[in-house]
Amino acid sequence: MPPPLPTPDLSLRERFQALRNLPPFLRDIWATSPGLTSANIALRLVRAVSPVALLYIGKLIIDEAVRLSRTPLPHDVQAAWQSGLLNHLVALLALELAIAVLSDLMGRLVSYVDGVLSDLYTNRIGARLMEHAATLDLEDFEDADLQDRLQRARMQTMGRMNLMGQLFGQAQDFITVAAFAAGLVAYAPWLMAMLALALVPAFIGESHFNTLGYHLNTMWTPERRELEYLKQVGSSVETAKEVKIFDLNRFLIERFRTLSDKFTSANRKLAARRAAWGTLLAALGSIAYYGAYGYIAWRTVRGDFTIGDLTFLSASFLRLRGLLESLLSGFAQVANQALYLDDLYSFFKIEPEIVSKPGAALVPRPIARGFVFDNVGFRYDGSERWALRGLSFELKAGEVLALVGENGAGKTTLVKLLARLYDPDEGRILLDGIDLRDYDLDDLRANIGVIFQDFVRYHLTAGENIGVGQIDALHDRARIEQAAQRGMADEVIAELPSGYDQLVGRRWKTGVELSGGQWQKIAIARAYMRDAQVVILDEPTAALDARAEYEVFRRFKELSEERTAVLISHRFSSVRMADRILVLADGKVEAQGSHDELMAQGGRYAELFELQAAGYR
Repeated sequence: MPPPLPTPDLSLRERFQALRNLPPFLRDIWATSPGLTSANIALRLVRAVSPVALLYIGKLIIDEAVRLSRTPLPHDVQAAWQSGLLNHLVALLALELAIAVLSDLMGRLVSYVDGVLSDLYTNRIGARLMEHAATLDLEDFEDADLQDRLQRARMQTMGRMNLMGQLFGQAQDFITVAAFAAGLVAYAPWLMAMLALALVPAFIGESHFNTLGYHLNTMWTPERRELEYLKQVGSSVETAKEVKIFDLNRFLIERFRTLSDKFTSANRKLAARRAAWGTLLAALGSIAYYGAYGYIAWRTVRGDFTIGDLTFLSASFLRLRGLLESLLSGFAQVANQALYLDDLYSFFKIEPEIVSKPGAALVPRPIARGFVFDNVGFRYDGSERWALRGLSFELKAGEVLALVGENGAGKTTLVKLLARLYDPDEGRILLDGIDLRDYDLDDLRANIGVIFQDFVRYHLTAGENIGVGQIDALHDRARIEQAAQRGMADEVIAELPSGYDQLVGRRWKTGVELSGGQWQKIAIARAYMRDAQVVILDEPTAALDARAEYEVFRRFKELSEERTAVLISHRFSSVRMADRILVLADGKVEAQGSHDELMAQGGRYAELFELQAAGYR
């Protein structure tokens, strides 16, 4: 059930505590481009004083015009000009024109600098988000709450740059307000107090509804992720076949509409309440303005103010009212956007648990003895069931080990522990007698090549799809071709129109789609790119027929000489070529030995082998 319309659960003080996010935000902007940031500030300073200057010069022009209207002037314009009586008026008009043109130019330059700086910041913070996400543990990405936080953080990389314009605009408006206020105070100090008193309710109302908007967006993060998911499922090439076959379009569209309508309804209710209260509170500002306007007009009628003073003061009060409303509501919006920055900076504060220790050791080259799983236990976060418990076995250096077992036996979890994508909750894993946690993490993973069943299909060129297996050799064509030959992907690439330079996947117009088996050969070749001491194939051949899989594993065994290798497959005809087979059940080693030894024992392995063999008879 979608969340209801939110109620405020933060005090005004707590809302403004989110302003602590502004200093790091401004530091990020400065780090993006000190030159552009400095230029932005300088341009806005010039713009800040131009409205006051224009109004004051306008007052002088009116007063000069009134004075000249009371002075005898020649009726001929040329004669009046030659008399010199118009010189002061013309000079004021020229000065006002120059300031107006300069202000317009400054405004256009500010927009240009804002746009360039915004693009640079968005790109920089987006890259930083990707860099930080890459440091997090695999377990983090499997947590739904973190997925919500990551989703909100991604949104902030694109949506918070207008905060920079608001902050700098606030500073600009503050300078303008100070200048206007100085003029008003010089004439009638109490006008400022009256104006401030009228604007406070509107400011509090704006802050209140901004906070409600933030909470609405925060509470609806899972639903918005579901909306994105529904759009992706209903309109992607990966799902198109099944969506058509099962006629899922109407189901997906109806579900999308139902959820989006509820979200729209919640937003509409909040917008209606905001509009009603905003109108009422804004009326107070209008009452204050017209009261002050009447007072200024009365003083002008009495002769205390000139016509120019009347124009200057009434216009100043009107502009000041608008500026103060903008400044106060803008301040509330800045505080609100600072709440959204919490989503970004709190994500950056997430620290991975699986890291290298100070002074971590490098993986021995070559590995001498191999790996030992010593009473290893592991369970996924939030799960009461142990994926592995009491797991003990040895993976000898240079050995080809096969893992078999029914789904959920713990095979893939074991591989993830071996690659230190997870750390055990119990026990330890040793490599040449040293705990995996004492090795440098990057060096450990550089020595392990893994291809999972759910490998990634990169919508890049065929060569890049293989080259990403060793990213620093991405442009080494000879190495890529050698890896393709080892993984039997060279035959696939030979059929592509542009060979290794052919884009694969249908995401791009010139891309060529591959079959499941072709993708798998590309992925296997990717594993051969890495000069790893340990190579793991975790059921990456599921889309290949039995003969093709057998050929892949036969070549895998041949190419794994002097390497430690682990392979997982449900096809027993393939795993029988391993030096040793481990049978897993309920997260433990149930049996181990060669194919012949396990068949002789007559246990689970023999039973599963016979069941599978019967299917081929």
